[in-house]
Amino acid sequence: MRKEFKASINRAVNNPNLTGALGKFSQAYKVNRAKAYEGIDFEGLRGRIAEAKSSAASHLDEVAETFRKNAEALGATVFRTRDPQEVKKYILKVARENGVRTVVKSKSMATEEIHLNPYLQHNGISVAETDLGEWIIQLAGQTPSHMVMPAIHLTKEEVADIFSKEVNERLSTDIPRLVKVARNELRPKFLAADMGISGGNIAVAETGSIVLVTNEGNARLVTTLPRIHVAVIGVEKLVEKFETVPAILEALPRSATAQLLTSYVSIISGPTPNDDGSPKQLHIILMDNKRTEMAEDPKFKQALQCIRCGSCLNVCPIFRLVGGHVFGAVYTGGIGTILTAWFDELQKSEEIQGLCIQCGNCKEVCPGKLDIPEMIMEIRRRLVVEKGQPLVQKAIYAVVNNRKIFHGMLRAASLAAKPFTSGGFIRHLPLFLSDLTDGRSLPAIAADPFRDRFPKIAQPKGKEKVVFYAGCLIDFAYPETGEALVKVLNKAGIEVVFPQDQTCCGAPALYNGAYEVAAQNAADNIEALLAEEASYVVSACPTCTVALAHDFRETLKTLGRTDLLPGAEALAAKTIDFSTLVKKLVDEGRLSFKEAADLGSVTYHDSCHLKRTLRVSEEPRELLAKAGYRISEMHECDMCCGMGGSYSMKLPEISAPILQAKIGNIKETGAPVVAMDCPGCVLQIRGGIDQEGSKVAVKHSAELLVDRLR
Repeated sequence: MRKEFKASINRAVNNPNLTGALGKFSQAYKVNRAKAYEGIDFEGLRGRIAEAKSSAASHLDEVAETFRKNAEALGATVFRTRDPQEVKKYILKVARENGVRTVVKSKSMATEEIHLNPYLQHNGISVAETDLGEWIIQLAGQTPSHMVMPAIHLTKEEVADIFSKEVNERLSTDIPRLVKVARNELRPKFLAADMGISGGNIAVAETGSIVLVTNEGNARLVTTLPRIHVAVIGVEKLVEKFETVPAILEALPRSATAQLLTSYVSIISGPTPNDDGSPKQLHIILMDNKRTEMAEDPKFKQALQCIRCGSCLNVCPIFRLVGGHVFGAVYTGGIGTILTAWFDELQKSEEIQGLCIQCGNCKEVCPGKLDIPEMIMEIRRRLVVEKGQPLVQKAIYAVVNNRKIFHGMLRAASLAAKPFTSGGFIRHLPLFLSDLTDGRSLPAIAADPFRDRFPKIAQPKGKEKVVFYAGCLIDFAYPETGEALVKVLNKAGIEVVFPQDQTCCGAPALYNGAYEVAAQNAADNIEALLAEEASYVVSACPTCTVALAHDFRETLKTLGRTDLLPGAEALAAKTIDFSTLVKKLVDEGRLSFKEAADLGSVTYHDSCHLKRTLRVSEEPRELLAKAGYRISEMHECDMCCGMGGSYSMKLPEISAPILQAKIGNIKETGAPVVAMDCPGCVLQIRGGIDQEGSKVAVKHSAELLVDRLR
C-alpha cells in the first residue's frame, strides 16, 4: 500500500470526532434498524427486491426502451448514453439552449459520479446543492463520505464554522439556528434557479415514472420551481413493474436511516405546467457508464440489485473507524469498492479493496441481497490475474503449497522463536517485525504440534469414524484444542481420524486473490480428507469449515477445474463445524453432561464465519449452558474482533482499535472467561488481553466442554 493511503487511514483512526460520530451512529443504527423491521419478513422482502432488480438487469436494453417510450408518451424527453461525458454535454446543451445561468440540485450520486458540478461551473453556470448534507459538503469543498448521509463525518461545531464563513456571522452550535440559516440561504436559490437537477431512486418502465425519496422536501422544490427539470438516473434504478415500488419504499428508509418511512415520496409521471402556465421541460437521462457490462458479468450482475441505502456502510466495522474519505472515490464502503472498480477502473480499487475484512455484516443486512464480500474477493482475484502476485507473497504461497516444506518451516520457527517466547506468548519481536506484536501478543508455535501428538492419544475403537481437519492454528499453535475435540468425540463412541497429509485450507491465499494457490490447497485436502471412509469431516475453525464446505467448490468452479468438483462436493456434504456436531450428538443422547453445577459466568464471542456464513450462533451457547456455565452476553457479541486472517498484519492500525473495542465489551460483562469457536479469534483476543494484563481467560468452547461431559 502507498504511504499516502496508509497516512489517510492513520489520520482517520486518530480523529476522535470522526470515530466518535461514526461509532455512536453505527451502534444506534443496529438497534433502531431492528426496531424498524419488527413484524416484517425481511428475508421475504429483500427476496422480492432482489428478484425484481435482477430481472430488470437481465434485459436492461428492453426495460430501458420500454421506459423511454412510456416516459416520452407522457411528455418527457429521454436520453440514454453509455458515455458519462455525453451526460454532461447533454445537460450543458439544454442549459445553453434555454439561457440557464443558475442550477439547484437535489442529492444525486450519479451526478457526483461524473463530476457534473465542476463541469457546469467551469462553463459559467452556478450550481447549488440543496440537500442539507450536500450543501454543507459543497461549502466545505469536500466530497460525500456516505451515500445517504454525506456529512455524517462532521460535528455540529465544524458545521457551525462552515456556516459562519458562508454568512459572515459567528454562529453557535444550536442546531435549530443552523437549520434556519440553511433555509434562509437556500430558499432564494430555489426561487431564482432556471434549472433543477435531481437523481432518482426508482425508474418504472411500465409507467414511465421516476420516484424520489427525501426527508427535507428539497427534491420537490428542485423538481417543481425551476422551469426545467433534469433527472440523471443510473440504469440500475430501472424496474419493470410499478408493483416493485412499494417493496423498495418499505426497505429503503428502514435500511438507510432506520426510519419507518421518509418525509417525502415524489412520483413524477411526465412534466407539469410551470407556475406561469408555460410547459415545463422534463429531461430524463438514463446513464450507463459500464452498468450494462456489469449486468453481463455473472460475478457482478448482482451489484445492480443495490438500492443505494448505505446499510452496508452503517454496519461495517471498518467504515465505523475510517469513514468514507479514505475510500477516495465517489462511492464509499464495500459497495463503493465494487462500483469504483467498475465505473472508474479496476486499478483504482487496488488499495481500497484491502480495507474489507470479510466479516459479512454487509451481506446480512443488504435489502438487495448483494454478496459484497464475494464480489470484493473477485476483485482481488482479477487484480492478481492482471498484475500478478507480489514477489514476497508469491514466495510464501510457493511454500504453503508444499506441505512438507511448509510444516518443516513451522517446526523450525518454533525453535527460532524461543528467545522471544514467555508464558506461551511472543510479546515482542525485533526490528521490522515489531509491528506484529503492537497491541497483541502472538501465540508461541507449539514445540509438539497436534499432528505429532495425535498418534499418542489413546482412543477407543468406535464403529463410527470422523475425520478431523485441524487447520494451521490448531495444528501448530493450539494443539490442546485439537486434543479436547478428540476427547469430546471419543466420549460419544466416535473414533477420530487425522490424515497427516492435510495442509493449509487455502483461505489466506483465497482472501488475497491467489485463487490458483487456493485451488492447489483444495486439491491436496480433498485427496487427504476423503481417503478414509467417515461419517463427517469436522473442524473446530469456522474459516476452515467454510473453506471445506463452500470455498473449495467455488474456487474450483471459478478456475474451471471441473475434474475436482465431484470430490469437492463430496467433502462439502460431509463437513460440519464442531459445535453443530456436538449439539447433534447431545440431542441424540450420545453425549451428556455431568450434573448441573454453577461454574460461573462466561461471555461468548461470535466469530464472523461461524455466525454469518455457517449460521451457527445458538448451538455453542446451548452447549455451554448445559455444561453449567451462565452466559453473560456482551455488547455487540457478533462484531468482528479485527483478526481477519492476515488482515491484522496488513492493517494493524485498523485491527488494533477493533480489538480494543471487543476487549472493552468483554470486560464490561464481568465474566472471567470469554468463549469462542474460532482459533483465529482466540489468537487475536487472547493476544490483546495478554498485552493489557487482563485476567480474563480466553478459551475455545471445546476446552470448556470436554471436562463437563459424562
